[in-house]
Amino acid sequence: MAKKPKRWTRREFLRDAALTAGAVGAASLLPPALPGAAGRAQAEEAKLGAQLIGKLEGPELVLDPAKWPKKFAEAPMLADLVKQGKLPPVDKRVPDEPMVVKPLQSIGRYGGTWRRGFTGPGDGENGNRIVSTDKILFWDYTGTKIMPCVAREWKQSDDGKSVTISLRKGQKWSDGTPFTANDFVFWHDEVYLNKDLMPTPHPDFMAGSRSGSLRKIDDTTVIFEFQDPNFLFVDILAGSTAIGGGQATQSMDKRSMGAYMPAHYVKQFLPKFSSKDEVDRKAKAAGFDGWVSYIKNRWDWRLNPDLPVLTPWKTVNPINTPTWVLERNPYYMGVDTQGNQLPYIDRISMTLAENLEVLNLRAIAGQYDLQERHTGLAKLPVFLENRAKGGYDVRLDPALNGSDATLQTNQAYDADPEVAKWLHTRDFRRALAMGIDRDQLNETFWVGVGTAGSIAPSETLPYSPGPEWRKKWSTLDVKQANALLDKIGLDKKDGEGYRLRTDGKGRLRLELQTSAGAFVPHTQIAEMIKEQWKKIGVQADVKEMERSLFFTRIASNEHQIALWANDGSEVLYLFPRHALPLDPVEALLGTPIARWYASNGAQGKAPKDAQMVKALDLFRSAAGKKTQERYKVAQEIWKILVDEQWSIGTVGLSPATMGVRIVSNKLGNIPARQTNAQHARTPCSSHPATFFYKA
Repeated sequence: MAKKPKRWTRREFLRDAALTAGAVGAASLLPPALPGAAGRAQAEEAKLGAQLIGKLEGPELVLDPAKWPKKFAEAPMLADLVKQGKLPPVDKRVPDEPMVVKPLQSIGRYGGTWRRGFTGPGDGENGNRIVSTDKILFWDYTGTKIMPCVAREWKQSDDGKSVTISLRKGQKWSDGTPFTANDFVFWHDEVYLNKDLMPTPHPDFMAGSRSGSLRKIDDTTVIFEFQDPNFLFVDILAGSTAIGGGQATQSMDKRSMGAYMPAHYVKQFLPKFSSKDEVDRKAKAAGFDGWVSYIKNRWDWRLNPDLPVLTPWKTVNPINTPTWVLERNPYYMGVDTQGNQLPYIDRISMTLAENLEVLNLRAIAGQYDLQERHTGLAKLPVFLENRAKGGYDVRLDPALNGSDATLQTNQAYDADPEVAKWLHTRDFRRALAMGIDRDQLNETFWVGVGTAGSIAPSETLPYSPGPEWRKKWSTLDVKQANALLDKIGLDKKDGEGYRLRTDGKGRLRLELQTSAGAFVPHTQIAEMIKEQWKKIGVQADVKEMERSLFFTRIASNEHQIALWANDGSEVLYLFPRHALPLDPVEALLGTPIARWYASNGAQGKAPKDAQMVKALDLFRSAAGKKTQERYKVAQEIWKILVDEQWSIGTVGLSPATMGVRIVSNKLGNIPARQTNAQHARTPCSSHPATFFYKA
């Protein structure tokens, strides 16, 4: 069992702060002032809190064309290329209708290399989240308002059946080729409708049970159309979704490439534009088994430096090397209010860390300039102690999801019929949930700043089913857990007190699959749960694996229980794969069910549980409803999810996932607090292209 650390003296303050979603200073969260020494200590904690959890803030877009700059400037490294005749002048590279960003604090200065750490080829989100201002629409720094991005503007029809997207005139890919509506048409006709590449329609591009379509109006206008109302689609275009995620986000798992693609480059890898023999020949010459695997490698911006992109930085040294390097895109669409082309920082250099301990030690030593990914909440006291020596500050960004370490039970598992039977049994899952001591987990792995309970999102959100659902089936009750297990037929035990299988094949054993790259130590958490479950007679075997293999096994339906966060699912309709089996690529509760759902029953496997069918039907109905009605549907879905315990929550509502920020004192335009959410692509809603190194 993991050793319980010394209680962090600011625990009560930080717990309260982590529970609060409002954009308020942390000092205002403290109880009334106390007299004397207690009051002075409280004041000191308030001072510390103001440093760790500040006011929510961020840059803003200038939407009035009359206020856009008329002249443009560029980074010295690009100006040199212009002088050498290797690049056209900056006013020929910036769109006629640029994205104009008002920086948070000041106009920045050009130059510098942003030092970060990453954990290997499976850590694509480390870069995706920084560069994903290549999305069609985007969420502002509060995570509550949709803003234009690649799209200059958008319009949804009154009946919810279409969304018209107007692109920025004059925008170009990173190689200088014009970016037009043809790149959307190419994606739709040649990729999305290509059964070799997309065998199953994606739920993000469906209304009811029917897929949407796309057509070109002119070179800068496309329209997404549906046969049924789809009021949700604008949110989907702005979210971390298969259609709205952008080129950078989608390449991490090759879902659908985010509704557009550089047609002029990708055509060479498709059989239609030469022949199957020719593209297979090229694929095998490059070491791939065929053209499908080859094209998925070539359209991955992390692996292919030749791929044209729209992002502020582009890969120059790929992610499958010890140093993943990104360099500024000379054709990036963004400028500041004085006309300086963004980004300010020249390049991003991510150094491979052998493991998370090494990464955190480097952060403690001040070797990273800005790192919010993989920095451990358990290291908070050490981070604070070394701030002055390392030349950095520490900021906490609490998230709104209910559980940072969630036991996702595979509702399509069938490799072992005995295990499958129990995973599909509600009272078995409830017993597992009540056999977990979440307070012990919180104190040990969250330094006491998390909130124990179910997977339900923060009560501050309109999606929340209500505060009573925080504890339902989600508090330690060994007596009731044992009674449930006895009642369902697992009443026989071996000499060590473990429950026996009902098929006569010995002890019942569950496999807890964990990833080595999780933000909180899922493997150690699983080991503690394993010890706790001894009191209810359940044997658990913990199996840690590399992140890519972790998700490969999920896609192959090989896992029994996978430990992962449910971050992003608090805005249920924008990141559902952590809550419901909807994503055919990454459904933690069962990819065969997700394929069944996406194909309307033509593929995959139907869920055995009627409540799962009900939850999926509710989800499908939501797209045709307006906002307030969708909130009510989401609340009903959350009630089902918590009651059924397909996903067993532990501790959440904390900064543990992407919320412990180590910030060099040399950097400017860094928000005191930023939205910490999947749909906002943290830290991208803070527009990292405006970060800069001070003189």
